[in-house]
Amino acid sequence: MSDPRTPTPAPAGDTYKGWVFKWTNYIKGYQRRWFVLSNGLLSYYRTQAEMGHTCRGTINLATANISVDDACNFVISNGGLQTYHLKASCEVERQRWITALELAKAKAAHMEPESDDSGDDFSSSSAPVAPGQGGGSHNSDVQSALRTLSSKVEDLSTCNDLISKHGSALQRSLSELDSLRLTGEAGDKIRQVTERATLFRITSNAMINACRDFLALAQAHNKRWQKALQAERGQRVRLEETLEQLAKQHNHLERAFRGAAHANASADIKSAAGPEKGEASDEDDENEFFDAMEEAPEFITVPADPQFHKRSSSNISGFNSDLCPDDQSLNEEPLAMSQDSPSQDLVPLKKRRTRIPDKPNYSLNLWSIMKNCIGKELSKIPMPVNFNEPISMLQRLSEDLEYHELLDKAAKCHSSLEQMCYVAAFSVSSYSTTIYRTGKPFNPLLGETYELDRQRESGYRSLCEQVSHHPPAAAHHVISDRGWTLRQEITVASKFRGKYLSIMPLGTIHAIFEKSNNHYTWKKVTTTVHNIIVGKLWIDQSGEIDVVNHTTGDRCHLKFAPYSYFSRDVARKVTGVVMDKDGKAHYVLSGTWDEKMEFSRVMQSSRRGENGTEGKQKTVYQTLKAREVWRRNPLPEGAETMYYFTALALTLNEPEEGVAPTDSRHRPDQRLMEEGRWDEANVEKQRLEEKQRSARREKERDRDKATASQRTSSQSEETVDEDQFIDPSLKSTPHDSHQACWFERCEDRTTGEQVHIYKGGIVAAGRAAQTYFELSVALKRLTH
Repeated sequence: MSDPRTPTPAPAGDTYKGWVFKWTNYIKGYQRRWFVLSNGLLSYYRTQAEMGHTCRGTINLATANISVDDACNFVISNGGLQTYHLKASCEVERQRWITALELAKAKAAHMEPESDDSGDDFSSSSAPVAPGQGGGSHNSDVQSALRTLSSKVEDLSTCNDLISKHGSALQRSLSELDSLRLTGEAGDKIRQVTERATLFRITSNAMINACRDFLALAQAHNKRWQKALQAERGQRVRLEETLEQLAKQHNHLERAFRGAAHANASADIKSAAGPEKGEASDEDDENEFFDAMEEAPEFITVPADPQFHKRSSSNISGFNSDLCPDDQSLNEEPLAMSQDSPSQDLVPLKKRRTRIPDKPNYSLNLWSIMKNCIGKELSKIPMPVNFNEPISMLQRLSEDLEYHELLDKAAKCHSSLEQMCYVAAFSVSSYSTTIYRTGKPFNPLLGETYELDRQRESGYRSLCEQVSHHPPAAAHHVISDRGWTLRQEITVASKFRGKYLSIMPLGTIHAIFEKSNNHYTWKKVTTTVHNIIVGKLWIDQSGEIDVVNHTTGDRCHLKFAPYSYFSRDVARKVTGVVMDKDGKAHYVLSGTWDEKMEFSRVMQSSRRGENGTEGKQKTVYQTLKAREVWRRNPLPEGAETMYYFTALALTLNEPEEGVAPTDSRHRPDQRLMEEGRWDEANVEKQRLEEKQRSARREKERDRDKATASQRTSSQSEETVDEDQFIDPSLKSTPHDSHQACWFERCEDRTTGEQVHIYKGGIVAAGRAAQTYFELSVALKRLTH
């Protein structure tokens, strides 16, 4: 199926190319492929970009059979070795391909005997060819020529040995003749010399004849090989020219698209007749997307006039004229923020480590372990440490604070919409550490804790605790002396689907700012690990996030676009719009979750129908120049040998004095893995997991006994209500009745969910500075 924007090449030309659907298998059916017909060869590629490096298949039309199935289907077969079942978009397109294929086949069949003339003479005179192999296939001709050349080389080698042997004998005879006097034996010696000279002459003649045959064979095949070499060089030149033309066309189309989008946006503002041109342009733009599964963007952003804010808003339809003063000050200025970051003013008291032992190169077949686990919960599958990374899930949650500076800046913002941009960027930044991290964190043991004290360096302290084992759930609380608090309770649900692994974090993240009393909530998107069976593991993030300010009603809708092989957008793309409580857009966010995020101030928004229809509408935002709000920090040197850990991740498992005995830093299996002793780590991991299972079974037996005792005693009192004597904690007790140490389960007043809230207290005994943590939390509760 040819590109609708370019004229279809004539079938009579030397080259014919276009899109055709090719049958692949019964699961995927027909898939669109890019076919190229040139020099009697039909080749196909997945995309046009593969023409320079990867050919998926080639069939020689000289010996191929072309048949037609129905109005759109046709089959090309090469004697049973190769068969292409193809399908055109319409009957006219199919006929064009049939005509081009037939002409190419006739031309290839006509040129093949001419190229074989030089080799046929020699084949018939010197080297016999097996029936059915002579001149039929290019590979058989090459093999026959190689065998003949090898035989001639062996003949030359034999003649050379004989010449050497007879020459030595002749030399000895001549020496003996010289030493003899002219006696009666002279005649005998002369006869011997004559015989040996005759043998030498015969052998030399045989060698000369063999050399003559070899030379004739080389000359005969030289023309054929030279012609094939020239054809290959010509094809390479044509491919390079084609790639260069495609690159130029691609750049031209990009410039044309941008110019058309800008012109259409200007026409919408200045003229009522503009939408007609805009709709036509949209229709052309939509034709560029061939992948039917690729989703169209929900909105379009176009650059606004730099002097747009100076115009009278009464003359412009749809302009947000009721912008607050804080928003108006951001027309040409970056988000209002002090340039000196607090985290750069304080010098760390402790020098943190910058390296951990290199990851050992142990090979293990993942499929041998995962094939029996399809459809099961990942947390219930015993996995060796070979697939882990030497940190726990609690430490992985603490790694969300890699870019805590975004919350520091958000706490200083005066506008809630401005603050929303930073909070949304922070929600995206937590995924930047996962781009190369295919290892699985250690599942925390029930009651395991992790404390991260960065108060002197970065102004915050963090505490995590594993509050449930089945399902696994971790509570996290962070407080900063720079005016913000972060808390979350995450339950990870994961399923292995055979080809990929889906990880669905369940739970809500809360960010509260003291100065403005703004309370934000959002959830996490789905993480997918691809190529579980075959290929290199890679991670993708997909889904949608709604960051909601429950105090003002502001909202930011973020969309993580899933990776698509046919998509023309940048990979790992994230887009979002910041809106107030009335639904008016103020900022547009764009970027990638692994690199950076930018924001643009919205100056005007309008609705436009797609392809001239009124049903499906698309929003067009006119924005000022985009400004960067977040960029990923570079990885430390040698990160590829250290599990691709970031600078913060390298310090998470660093041993520290004074932390709680239940801290993740004290886990022996995790520490052994970090030191590279994986065999010992596997043994220790199994011991800890079995010990946890035994403790759980013992706890369940004790609970069952207590319940039975309560029921027995209550039944003896017939006139008393049974429920009065049963311990309320034993009624409707969930399967995992563990009581967290530093968190208490209650209902969240904002979301209505049952969550674990930090209840205060000193975690790491012996550290006096931790008292400030408890006092700060108590003071915050009193002020609120």
